[in-house]
Amino acid sequence: MKPLPTEAGANALDAIDRRILSELQADGRMTNVELARRAGISAPPCLRRVRRLEEAGIIRGYHADTDPQMLGWEITFFAVVGLESQKETVLAAFEALVAGWPEVRECHMIRGGSDFLIKLVARDTAHENQLTTRLTGAASVSRVQTLQTIRTSRSLAGVPL
Repeated sequence: MKPLPTEAGANALDAIDRRILSELQADGRMTNVELARRAGISAPPCLRRVRRLEEAGIIRGYHADTDPQMLGWEITFFAVVGLESQKETVLAAFEALVAGWPEVRECHMIRGGSDFLIKLVARDTAHENQLTTRLTGAASVSRVQTLQTIRTSRSLAGVPL
């Protein structure tokens, strides 16, 4: 088994790699022995494959999927943000700003009328309003539209394999 190129894409993966990735996306805590069983190979080559996928950057990390509401984060909302300029320095400064906010869970540069789509969590409505005020008052921000989630019916990690 040769190493994957650093910028390995989907074409560099075989069926066993895809099965390993699919199983880890569903349950990142399973033991290597269980993962190997599900992938149809023995444990040592399974571990080598996982390490190779990690080194290639295909597996970026592992995390616990926590329940925000049980941890006191009652509100999940999205903010669509437009900036006054699309100069790279302005875009990078905005990204750096929100990267320092623990409430910002995702930040995506987008196209189609605005510049960023941000996913945030807030403890309550007052906290949501404070975050919105911080966004609207940030340097170079020209407009902010917030969208509060009512419920989430689907939230999957990873991608289809």
